[in-house]
Amino acid sequence: MTDLSRAVWRKARASYANGGCVEVAANLGDVVAIRDSARIDDGAHVVHRAQFAALLADIKSGRYDI
Repeated sequence: MTDLSRAVWRKARASYANGGCVEVAANLGDVVAIRDSARIDDGAHVVHRAQFAALLADIKSGRYDI
């Protein structure tokens, strides 16, 4: 399990505009943690940095656009 006690959380820029609550902690070495800032007690998803980079690339390319 990843220790998130030293995680530095920041909100995604897009969250401010649409009322979403996505936060990311990227200061955890080889992993990135993602959580809903309105529900922090529900925990976080922790993924390898390369997987997170691939997800961001897919999002930016429009792969998940409806």
